[in-house]
Amino acid sequence: MAAMAAAFLSIGSVSSYAAQTGSGGKPKSISMSSRALNSLKSFSGLKAASSVSCESETSFLGTESNAALLNTFASKPGNQNQKNPNYLQPRASSFKVAVLGAAGGIGQSLALLIKMSPLVSALHLYDIANVKGVAADLSHCNTPSKVLDFTGPAELADSLKDVDVVVIPAGVPRKPGMTRDDLFNINANIVKTLVEAVADHAPEAFIHIISNPVNSTVPIAVEVLKAKGVYDPKKLFGVTTLDVVRANTFVAQKKNLKLIDVDVPVIGGHAGITILPLLSKTRPPVSFTDEEVEQLTVRIQNAGTEVVEAKAGAGSATLSMAYAAARFVESSLRALDGDGDVYECAFVQSELTELPFFASRIKLGRKGVEAVISTDLQNLTDYEAKALEALKPELKASIEKGISFAQKQEGAPASV
Repeated sequence: MAAMAAAFLSIGSVSSYAAQTGSGGKPKSISMSSRALNSLKSFSGLKAASSVSCESETSFLGTESNAALLNTFASKPGNQNQKNPNYLQPRASSFKVAVLGAAGGIGQSLALLIKMSPLVSALHLYDIANVKGVAADLSHCNTPSKVLDFTGPAELADSLKDVDVVVIPAGVPRKPGMTRDDLFNINANIVKTLVEAVADHAPEAFIHIISNPVNSTVPIAVEVLKAKGVYDPKKLFGVTTLDVVRANTFVAQKKNLKLIDVDVPVIGGHAGITILPLLSKTRPPVSFTDEEVEQLTVRIQNAGTEVVEAKAGAGSATLSMAYAAARFVESSLRALDGDGDVYECAFVQSELTELPFFASRIKLGRKGVEAVISTDLQNLTDYEAKALEALKPELKASIEKGISFAQKQEGAPASV
């Protein structure tokens, strides 16, 4: 029964856009009584419970409707079912997810969180080394999805067979003595190679780019997909969810708010000053002094450095990044599953500004991006408007750097 954990583990805030803007009313709570689930035990955090309770608008797993929630279970046949007609048995949906870079610091935690999703039937883990142990470890978790491991370039194609979502956390963090150009060249080549494989073997899949620098790696992926003739701008995402997660957390702490109620849209890009939290658009509405706006904005922009310094050279923001990426994966899966009320922020091809790519809130559907939400950019404060103009040159340079790299590498042999 521990598989129930996946459906009811409330570890974050994924509110619907309608609820956030007030157009959809207050979030509703879905509850199942212990009488209806007499034979089940749920798991919430570290505490086992005899009943199931889920705040559908605020759980990490997103905005499940009653129907969607019940559809994650199937009746168990036999005597048990005859004794209790309300007895339910967990089952998984049919989506397959591939994590490319699954043995890394982000990849392992991300794979664990994805393994917990009731929407996943198969989890494909790929890396150039050490992935067999990760897969063996995860396969012992009694959640429905099947875990398969794939090692090295020779098995990359098989890892992408029939997958619905590809997540790419592969790459290296910046190390002492390494320049930003060194980091860029390494990760850019990795992303190029992996996206080429996705283009060849899973051209219809949603592609989630985590590998930094996202402001440049997403344009690289676009050029690769265009060269292969399979680019669909609706299905390529730069994962910027961590900026939203941090903004929500810091604002809730600063204003002593209930965290699951807080939502702060974050626009622009995914590095330094290109990250722009729109604090004036915070839900629920809250007022900030000019000093608070500046302090919070700078902290959100530099939060990655905050973690690196706290770890004192032992790593970067792997756990929070894995959490944020898993949230975006789950939102994508819900959209693929037919949920019509899925909104997240992501770095995508966009016409909101003069830049070809831009992070903003989007609506997700079965075919990917259904809409780019423009209302967040309306009626900005003077501070936000100036910050938006200030970030554009740096974001533009990062985008052009990625495009230039991909075009120069076109036709050159690639390696992971």
